[in-house]
Amino acid sequence: MKEKGLDPEIILYLETPPSEKDIALILDKLGMNARELLRKGETEYKELNLSDPSNSEEEIIQAMVKFPKLIERPIVTYQKRAIIGRPPENLLNLI
Repeated sequence: MKEKGLDPEIILYLETPPSEKDIALILDKLGMNARELLRKGETEYKELNLSDPSNSEEEIIQAMVKFPKLIERPIVTYQKRAIIGRPPENLLNLI
């Protein structure tokens, strides 16, 4: 990103967890639902049974607020869009 002249703001989400509103805004920018943003390999994913399709969007977002490591990362936002920066080449689609 810096090679492209961009100076990203880095938010350490484990130190400053996003709110429900923040996550909803990011999901909107990503064009995803909450289930798509979950890291399925995390212990909390299994313990909270988040694979259960009966979990609502709101319940999943609340789990992400409580356990932010459930959120897929890194997420890069730019203006009205966002992208998951893994693999790093995805960033080229955003800028």
